Amino acid sequence: MLAYALKRLVILALSLALASLVIFLVVEVAPGDPASYMLGINARPDTVAALRAELGLDLPRAERYLAWVGGMVQGDFGTSYTYRAPVSQMVAERIRVSLPLALYALTLSVVIAFPAGIFAAARRGRAGDAGVIAATQLGIAIPNFWFAMLLVLLFAVKLRWFSAGGFPGWDDPLMGLKALTLPAIALALPQAAILTRVMRSSLLDILHEDFIRTARAKGLTRRQALWRHGVRNALIPVLTIIGLQFSFLLAGAIIIEQVFFLPGLGRLIFQAITQRDLIVVESVVMLLVFAVIAVNFLTDLAYAAVDPRLRTGR
Repeated sequence: MLAYALKRLVILALSLALASLVIFLVVEVAPGDPASYMLGINARPDTVAALRAELGLDLPRAERYLAWVGGMVQGDFGTSYTYRAPVSQMVAERIRVSLPLALYALTLSVVIAFPAGIFAAARRGRAGDAGVIAATQLGIAIPNFWFAMLLVLLFAVKLRWFSAGGFPGWDDPLMGLKALTLPAIALALPQAAILTRVMRSSLLDILHEDFIRTARAKGLTRRQALWRHGVRNALIPVLTIIGLQFSFLLAGAIIIEQVFFLPGLGRLIFQAITQRDLIVVESVVMLLVFAVIAVNFLTDLAYAAVDPRLRTGR
């Protein structure tokens, strides 16, 4: 298991190095000059040049890339061009919203999907199975931002059970969770629908395996064989989807954060792009890429724990 983990760590490090180069090049070739944006269209050329020198934008790209990567390795993500604040401080403030929101939405997705997928697989071809399939099709088809607006209209505007947006902080944890409930539900719905379909399909495939037939021949009912032997063996594709979902929920909640006015990482990236704050865009995107790769690494380790054959390459 240790050798397998070390091998995956090497792949993780190489992936991060390649991702940092791609992110830097893509952001650098984007049109627009941060100094010109900050000073306005009427700024004098010498003033723009002075600001570019102050921000380090006049240095060669290779030197800027190495300085950026070297700073990140040491925990220094640079200073925002617009806010003149450390990027690490800005990320720390925003991730206190985005990370709990992603975990909250993922928890809701798993809590909904696992029972629903097992229920549908155990009742294949019956009315319960058809109902679950119909519900998942609806969940996949509905855009989460549209569903979010419906939640706001119903629970915030009409029933007044929740606020329409904003985040009060974590001084009162219950109020913080309450503020994230509607956004988490909006994010969880399509993810739960996808995870339910994967769980159902994986279980149905497992039920046709030889070891399930052997268990049935020994006297287990179909439901007992499913619970005792099927669920664990069906988890590998499910773990893949859970890992991808967490990465998406952490990095892809920009629209939902805009709908609910949440000060999260998605909204920070959106604001940094509109303001041409390159160092913020590069650093935050790199952190999100690191989160995606790290989650995939942990997912690979979970694979190996569930299926020992992966550790030996058989």
